[in-house]
Amino acid sequence: MERQDRRIGFLSAAPIGLILLVSFLAPLLVIGIFSVMPQKVFSLLNIPDFSSYKLVFTKGYSKSLLWSFGMAMTSTGILFVICWPLAFGMAKVFKSFSLVITIAVVVTLFVSENIRLFGWVLTLMKGGLIEGHLRTWTGFTFEGALYNVPVIVFGLVYAYFPFMLFPLVQGIAMVPDDARQAASDLGASRWQVFREIDLPLSAPGIVIGGLLSFVLAAGAMAESKLLGGQTVIVIADEIETAFTYGQNWPLGSALSIILILIIGSLSVFGVSRVNLDLIMGGKRS
Repeated sequence: MERQDRRIGFLSAAPIGLILLVSFLAPLLVIGIFSVMPQKVFSLLNIPDFSSYKLVFTKGYSKSLLWSFGMAMTSTGILFVICWPLAFGMAKVFKSFSLVITIAVVVTLFVSENIRLFGWVLTLMKGGLIEGHLRTWTGFTFEGALYNVPVIVFGLVYAYFPFMLFPLVQGIAMVPDDARQAASDLGASRWQVFREIDLPLSAPGIVIGGLLSFVLAAGAMAESKLLGGQTVIVIADEIETAFTYGQNWPLGSALSIILILIIGSLSVFGVSRVNLDLIMGGKRS
């Protein structure tokens, strides 16, 4: 019976598996092959050459990688600090009002990220919504808050707020109220309850939210272009430039492969640390 169930499951999963194989793995394979082609080459029929990978570490591309991962880690940490209190309220305090907050957050995703970021450009620029009104009402003026690293991090936090919030809500909801109450009855402080009960038991939500936020932020480009004015060049911008303006597909492919390997390794490590069945609604063992 078990063998029959496995066979039925395999046959049922075969069509979608084939689609994923063609649509996901095939492009990655092509990018991987192009990454070992000679520079400025647009054909796969060439002798493998690893000069593109050498360029990544000799022409300053590693700096773009560090900027991308540094800002992604910073924004992910800020998102956790900001989202935890709201997520805790949605999971444990607000009850039915949580639906209103969920709808309010989700509605923002209906508008293109670029349009929302342009709104912040108009708000923060010199002569924009903030500086213009301050100058009119008080005579105070400043150069605007755009084109620096902090505003890029702000853009990442703003854009990927929902991707940290909702996994945190799910993770905190899995923490039994009885465990928190028992710890309090035994004399544990709020900090001890948070450290010993809330954090460990909500770890699946924390890991998933952190991974989603970090992966999206590490590959983001609009924030650095629109809000940062390319004050720093992120790795996604380097990849786009190599594929388009530079017409150097091997270099763009090498940069892509390195980014995929780093993010993929971190994702696999993080996912291996959590119980996905639990966060998807399974029972706690």
